[in-house]
Amino acid sequence: MNMTNRLLTRLDEIGASLERSGHALALIGLGSVGVELERLDAWSDLDFFAIVEQGHKGRYLSNLDWLSCLCPLAYQFRNTPDGFKVLFQDGIFCEFAVFELAELGTIPFSRGRIVWKVPGLNEDIAEPVVPLPAVCQSATEWLVGEALTNLLVGLGRFRRGEKLSASRFIQQYAVDRVLELSAVIAQEIGAPRDAFANERRFEQRFPGVAQELPCFIQGYDHSCESAQAILAFLERHFDVNQAVADTIRKLCNP
Repeated sequence: MNMTNRLLTRLDEIGASLERSGHALALIGLGSVGVELERLDAWSDLDFFAIVEQGHKGRYLSNLDWLSCLCPLAYQFRNTPDGFKVLFQDGIFCEFAVFELAELGTIPFSRGRIVWKVPGLNEDIAEPVVPLPAVCQSATEWLVGEALTNLLVGLGRFRRGEKLSASRFIQQYAVDRVLELSAVIAQEIGAPRDAFANERRFEQRFPGVAQELPCFIQGYDHSCESAQAILAFLERHFDVNQAVADTIRKLCNP
């Protein structure tokens, strides 16, 4: 059985285990095992919500036997008050939350796929009531200004010897602004945007800009080279203040 089939089979098995447990109501698959099944591949994990009866949430969080009965758990980590990240002994990785039915109306999530539910439960439980955070495109001038000033701050820290902080300002914070600016200069294609993480599937969404990412993120000792590449990108596509550009170049080559 290939990995994608193993993942889907394990998800079905989790649904069957919840059904046997006695106090579960539904299993909702999310992400690439939800309504975006076309994205499922060998590198996917299982994201899901287990919906349980009122008053029984604690039991499903305090004892993961409804998962370990399918395959032993090699690792488990409670990453939120509502859920876990777990690694099955056979290599399948899951990230899940347990909710009582009433809680679904209070949390934002992407539309899911019902894998299993008790008879009579409304199909619309996989439809979020609380909308996802709006994709808010910041003003271009603000994004460019943030990127440039992140380069300035980062280069100052690099010259001070704070290479870790420098790499974050240049190769993370400034690059984050470049990712947002990509929507200004290129048409988004190929894959859905993740409302919670703009970097997800960026290579498929903006392949032209993605080709330049290795130049923007050259590593711990190469923040100056990364900054120069980001500055050149900004200058090609936007109006960049000359004084700021000159200062960045001086810091790169003191």
